[in-house]
Amino acid sequence: MTEAQPVHRVLCTAFEPSGDRLSAPVIEALLARRPDVEVHAWGGPAMEAAGAIMHGHSAQDGAMGLGALAHVRSVRATVHAMGDWMRDNRPSLLMPIDSQAANIHVCKRARRLGVRIAHLAAPQMWAWGSWRAGTLRRNTDHLLCLWPFEPAWFARRGIEGTFVGHPAINRPIDDAALDAAAAALAAGESKLLLLPGSRSQEIARNMPVMRAVLDRLRRDRGDLQAVCVAATQRVETLLEDHDMDGIEVLSGDMLDTAVRWCDLALACSGTVTLNLLRQCCPMVGIYPTGVISRLGAPFVLRAPHRLLPNIIAAARIVPEFVPCSPNPAPIAEAVGRLLDDPRKLADQRAALHSTLDKFDSPGFAESCVDVLCGLLDAPQR
Repeated sequence: MTEAQPVHRVLCTAFEPSGDRLSAPVIEALLARRPDVEVHAWGGPAMEAAGAIMHGHSAQDGAMGLGALAHVRSVRATVHAMGDWMRDNRPSLLMPIDSQAANIHVCKRARRLGVRIAHLAAPQMWAWGSWRAGTLRRNTDHLLCLWPFEPAWFARRGIEGTFVGHPAINRPIDDAALDAAAAALAAGESKLLLLPGSRSQEIARNMPVMRAVLDRLRRDRGDLQAVCVAATQRVETLLEDHDMDGIEVLSGDMLDTAVRWCDLALACSGTVTLNLLRQCCPMVGIYPTGVISRLGAPFVLRAPHRLLPNIIAAARIVPEFVPCSPNPAPIAEAVGRLLDDPRKLADQRAALHSTLDKFDSPGFAESCVDVLCGLLDAPQR
């Protein structure tokens, strides 16, 4: 009996490490379900490990160090290479991953060839840039939406989408193992988790503010324990340039354990707040910026909330300072109010639990594959 030959080619294109990581479980699940599919990719090591046939590494950390002009030239050359490959190999489906500024040019080339397009994930036009909806509508067949409110938002603009959940939330956790691991960390009357981000600029802006907040809190709380999770080895190195005295630094694979350990997290605005939401962990969100960014934020950011749990809940359930000045006083006050009042912590946990209930997807990767298979099996145009 001969092995089935692939009859569908799927091209996946990622331009950032986050896109590489986001798409990898989807690629793995698609290949496991459909032996008639061959996945080709420009991206990074996670996509390659998932089984994609790589044609270029466009989502490596090293690309972040390029100068602006060199980076633009590199992206342009990569987009041309993707277009040439699609012309010569005619995939059944293109799955562009995030990075809409670059991927929209790939989509335009795919559209001219009649290739179906499924975006992973929907661009966050509801936060800013809603005027781009027309361009997206012309260059997509379906959106794989990470947030439960997105399909309705895009449907009002004539764009079809399906809520597929989020990999930070729609995943299993081992409660017993986390409880045991958390018990091995420092004990204290109050326990604060610091999550300064994963990019060098985020560390440079967030860590000094977090340090100042911690110092203020410790004036009245001598037994306050602090743990900081470094998302990557590179972040661990960057943290060496900051005052980490009295702060235990853990590696990124300890994130879930640290979340289980803490009473409250002081977190950089971003995806990490979803890891906190997964365990209904109380939090305060920050994102220090310069004066110009703070003044311009109300004109650029149209959503009423900035922190993801608040956006999903459509309510201010978590104190957010996004964007904010480097002044630690109001942040320390917000953190202190929560640490000093178990009832406030319990109320936020309950609100986070209600928000978590919105993520009723059976599983992120499998939900994505359901949509992709529907597109692959649809009659050819």
